[in-house]
Amino acid sequence: MKRMLLMLPISLLLAACGNQEQAEEALRPVLWVKVEPQVQAQLGRFAGSIQARYESTLGFRVGGRIARRWLDVGAMVKPGDTLATLDPTDQQNQLRAAEGDLARVQAQWINAQADARRQQQLYDRGVGAKASLDIAQTNLKTTGASLEQARSSLSQARDQLDYSTLRADHAAVITAWQAEAGQTVTAGQAVVTLARPDVKEAVIDLPINLAEQLNQNLTFTVASQLDPAINTTASLRELEPQADATTRTRRARLTLASTPVGFHLGTAISVTLSSAVTPRSELPLSALLERDGKTQVWVIDPQQKTVATRDVALISRTDHSIVLASGVQPGERVVTAGVNSLKPGQKVAFDEDAQ
Repeated sequence: MKRMLLMLPISLLLAACGNQEQAEEALRPVLWVKVEPQVQAQLGRFAGSIQARYESTLGFRVGGRIARRWLDVGAMVKPGDTLATLDPTDQQNQLRAAEGDLARVQAQWINAQADARRQQQLYDRGVGAKASLDIAQTNLKTTGASLEQARSSLSQARDQLDYSTLRADHAAVITAWQAEAGQTVTAGQAVVTLARPDVKEAVIDLPINLAEQLNQNLTFTVASQLDPAINTTASLRELEPQADATTRTRRARLTLASTPVGFHLGTAISVTLSSAVTPRSELPLSALLERDGKTQVWVIDPQQKTVATRDVALISRTDHSIVLASGVQPGERVVTAGVNSLKPGQKVAFDEDAQ
């Protein structure tokens, strides 16, 4: 009997130890994330570049073979600077021919003037025929018209020779050459592109479905890809109405709120689109618990170190995240791993650094 009484406390002690071990096993480490409200919805991030708002593509006003390109891409030019020249042989020949025609017609006009005066004098004396006077005066008028035509042809030939030199019409920077020295070009063919560096804008290509949803409430954040600290905001200036047949995108041009020093022409940029929305919260998809037709998350009580389920309302979900309209409050801790194996009121261990 005494033996049995001695064994009873030992068994109770072992049972108590077993319960303690089970309690210790119930303390489960969890990963978590703090709820932070969002007032801006991210619509996407797109790559683009800084370009000049005003660009002009210049070409020769006459055709010919390019003799020389005077400047390279990136060169700054002033109004009147020579960009390229054609071989002027044809224009020079035309000029010499026009000068010869003018000299010939001037001689004819001088003879016509003398003949008209002579016939007028004879007619005034009564010894000249009226028909001869009429012919002389008509010939003078015809020669005078030919003289004006020859002068115009000479002026045009001089212009043609001047057109064989391509000059800048405004201060700009050369961004591209479309023709090389030795190449034969036609009148009006694109030869060089000039950009005004004083007014810059951001240019991106947007998917068609997103481009059709753009509105005035959008915020564009433009940042340098090499140094995101160089950034500014922008607004939509122009959206091309027609989509590119190959990429199925529409080009958007953005007016910069300010132009940071690091935004040079051609700078690669990253443009983030966001829109003001009612406050909402974004959590990892792994935090979602779907049970009995309900959408829930596990919320940690930091004082009691326990977890409890909370019904939430979903706005959207992706392969990696969920967006909640309600159910959680800013600053609350939500479990993000192992949500299907927790129990209400279960003790958990959470590290403040293990978010």
